[in-house]
Amino acid sequence: MDWIPVAIVILLAMGFNYTNGFHDAANAIATSVSTRALTPRIALAMAAVCNLAGAFLGTKVADTVGKGIIDPPSGTEGLLIVGAALVGAISWNLLTWWRGLPSSSSHALFGGMVGASLIAGSTVLWGGVWSKIVVPMVISPIVGLALGYLVMALILWLFRRAHPGRTSRGFRLAQTVSAAAMALGHGLQDAGKTMGIVVLALTVGGFHSGATIPLWVKVSSALVISLGTYSGGWRIMRTLGRRIIHLDPPHGFAAESSASAVLFIAGLGFKAPISTTHTITSSIMGVGATRRLSAVRWGVAGNIVAAWVLTFPGAGIVAALAFWVAHLFL
Repeated sequence: MDWIPVAIVILLAMGFNYTNGFHDAANAIATSVSTRALTPRIALAMAAVCNLAGAFLGTKVADTVGKGIIDPPSGTEGLLIVGAALVGAISWNLLTWWRGLPSSSSHALFGGMVGASLIAGSTVLWGGVWSKIVVPMVISPIVGLALGYLVMALILWLFRRAHPGRTSRGFRLAQTVSAAAMALGHGLQDAGKTMGIVVLALTVGGFHSGATIPLWVKVSSALVISLGTYSGGWRIMRTLGRRIIHLDPPHGFAAESSASAVLFIAGLGFKAPISTTHTITSSIMGVGATRRLSAVRWGVAGNIVAAWVLTFPGAGIVAALAFWVAHLFL
């Protein structure tokens, strides 16, 4: 019966993975849907397939999540820490989804891991938290904002004499490619995080050792996040696609291209589990700023940034409470 606690934690991990999918579906397709480059269902189906494929592009993000943030003890105590972290992350995902705020599922997970570890008196690898979480959390939105602005400025210069109608139609087709790239990057980043937390649970429970990720973990993580993506996240999609700025196809293409580039470079080059939400949102802001600064609804952007700041401690507090309650009964 030793496998039952491990199985419960893995089910929680897949629950988080599913909420991650529908919470972050907007990251990949909101711009394409808002510019009418793709219909919502076609966009969701494409994003789900690309999420599935992106999950198999690499395991560097999974390695960071599984070994670089916390070092829980083996046995029941360690499983309680991992389970409480997932409860905190799921709770924050559902809260921000209900409010229509594109917060980071990734940082909800990391905050949950740190919060549960701290209340349990377990080891937090602060060096890894700083270098792999905090620094990328600050840098990736800045890079997304700057790159989105530069890419859009380049497009405006290159097509300054082109016919507006033909240009718009061309970029509407190009958005199919950029949205697919965004979904691949989301699969690489966010399915990898679930793989890492599942491997951590297996290791703590005594059912896994070594640095490899079992194939069934990869497949299940990829499938569940794809199902979550296909279920859609319409509340957040409206925020990203319409409320920050009104996007046309060239602007949507620039935002998606910039954000996907940041995701791939961070995930494959630096093993950094960055937030797809932060990256695409900041890219949209950067693209919008090429019109004029007042074109971006900075009040909406301010609410989003406030949710970003609160995500890590908020999920951590919920995870700490979950660990404390579970510890009373187990």
